[in-house]
Amino acid sequence: MSDDDLLAPHGPLPTGGTVRPITRWGTPVMHRAQADVTSYDDELRTLVADMVATMYAADGVGLAACQIGVDQRVFVFDCPDDDGRRVVGVVCNPVLTLPEGKDRHLDEDDEGCLSFPGAYVECARPDAASVTGTGLDGEPVSFDGTGLLARALQHETDHTNGTVFGDRVSAKARKKLQKKHDEAVDDFPEGWPAGD
Repeated sequence: MSDDDLLAPHGPLPTGGTVRPITRWGTPVMHRAQADVTSYDDELRTLVADMVATMYAADGVGLAACQIGVDQRVFVFDCPDDDGRRVVGVVCNPVLTLPEGKDRHLDEDDEGCLSFPGAYVECARPDAASVTGTGLDGEPVSFDGTGLLARALQHETDHTNGTVFGDRVSAKARKKLQKKHDEAVDDFPEGWPAGD
């Protein structure tokens, strides 16, 4: 996909970050609500640049700070919507809004997580989502998504609230997920994707 199809309504993603190891499910920071971002400073910029570098190194479409072991309510994404346009953004302190009533339609599609790599199962989620929050400088940001982008906005906001998508699927689906993850474990060594 070319940069001609790129939408960055609140500016480009920061560059120059360092790829960090991805934190796995089971680590406490992954399973608790994260701390609000309160300082929009160089430390936050460095963190977000590292998140972007790590997301790209792992071939992901989104990454939350807890996925590199940092207790902050912030995520980054670079993800296509239903129209095939790539949308990029940074959201601190996200607030998710989902359609209700007759506007709510579930999309039953495969979902995976960089913190549980190599495994995908179906996870039903609304096919549209909106997220509001703040950007890198504390300015208001908002993103609306359909298709995979809607899924990513929901998935990453969940991370900031201490929820992994495995919490949203049946026990049977979780077993299937675990089996796929175990089969792929050699492809994702400790410290992945840093040092790859």
